[in-house]
Amino acid sequence: MLKHQGTQKLTTPRLTLRPFTVDDAPVMFANWASDPEVTKFLMWPTHASAAVSAWVLSDWVSHYAEPDYYQWAIVYEGQPIGSIAVVEHDDRVGKAHIGYCIGRSWWRMGIVTEALRAVMDFLFDEVGFQRLEARHDPRNPHSGAVMQKCGMKYEGTLRMSDWNNQGVCDACWYALLKDER
Repeated sequence: MLKHQGTQKLTTPRLTLRPFTVDDAPVMFANWASDPEVTKFLMWPTHASAAVSAWVLSDWVSHYAEPDYYQWAIVYEGQPIGSIAVVEHDDRVGKAHIGYCIGRSWWRMGIVTEALRAVMDFLFDEVGFQRLEARHDPRNPHSGAVMQKCGMKYEGTLRMSDWNNQGVCDACWYALLKDER
């Protein structure tokens, strides 16, 4: 039985993971949402303005009262630099799918790995999910490396099964079961 708690503040040695506010829109836009290199392999378009970021954040904030909604700002050195979220879940089988992105200035610093580990610990230990999964476009191998560093096991590549800002693509799937930790 899952014990949904919504987006709780989480901390790691370097990071704070917290709910977004609409006031984060200018920083979201500047740090990652406006960068086509960041959004290249994502499923949402590059934001054209901070107003678009504000509209997105307004939608996210409107869901924070829901106990099964999980959407965190990744805060490093006092500013949001990315996001990590449960993008879908199936309570019947205790499964959650996690997605993440981070500004280019903070790539390859281990930040997403640190954030994903914290989210995985919370989702397994506090909420009670039995399976956590994620996927990436094989043309974005750094995302898969994050999954591997967090203990996720490669389950296979589904050919031409997904889409992102590059069009239809393959999807490399990774997952970790609670009892495999």
